[in-house]
Amino acid sequence: MKLEKVTNKSGRRYDDACGAAHGLDLVGERWALLVIRELMMGPRRFGDLRRDLRGLSANVLTQRLEGLEASGIVQRRKLPPPASVQVYELTLWGYEIKPVFMVLGSWAARSPRHDPTLPISAVSVMQSFETMFDPALAGDAALTLGFVFGDEGFVVQVQDGRIETRRGEADVAQVVLTTQPPLVAACVYGKVPPAAFEADGLMTVTGDRAVFDRFVGFFNLPAKASD
Repeated sequence: MKLEKVTNKSGRRYDDACGAAHGLDLVGERWALLVIRELMMGPRRFGDLRRDLRGLSANVLTQRLEGLEASGIVQRRKLPPPASVQVYELTLWGYEIKPVFMVLGSWAARSPRHDPTLPISAVSVMQSFETMFDPALAGDAALTLGFVFGDEGFVVQVQDGRIETRRGEADVAQVVLTTQPPLVAACVYGKVPPAAFEADGLMTVTGDRAVFDRFVGFFNLPAKASD
């Protein structure tokens, strides 16, 4: 019996029954995965997404959001008063892609062409902590850190060999860094001391500095892959 093709021909599709191929049908368009990444830590407004995804035009962002919404990965809703603004957020199924980001990020960091000094968003830095965290290095540490980037606050908690990152009020933390995402990445992964940025007024550290110093020791970039 000849099988009937049921694949939607309206867009670019692989026409392949492999689950990975269908996954690429859903999220393989340029920028789609990065839009999902920026929604991984909660709802965002359209303008927030444009600000944090450098080089993405409003037109392409609209297309990607519409495609992800049609696929059941993203949904829209209006926040209640006094905000009364429209936001985009992942569906419950959409959030299930998180392990893919962690595996992909860890694998790609081994590329000799990976440049960790390029621009990076706040969400991406927070996600990277969960990807690169080494429980063996953390041991029985119990730490709470806050990061403030402009008007956005994030909290990172390390306990029982696990790490959790979330949006939240940073003033609950033992130490708080107020700065920009690329500079946090430089401190954690490049091992640049915060004082190097504080001297130029690019970073403020309040609270117990020893907590951040210990936190930095929980992360190391993986060795580069050889040919």
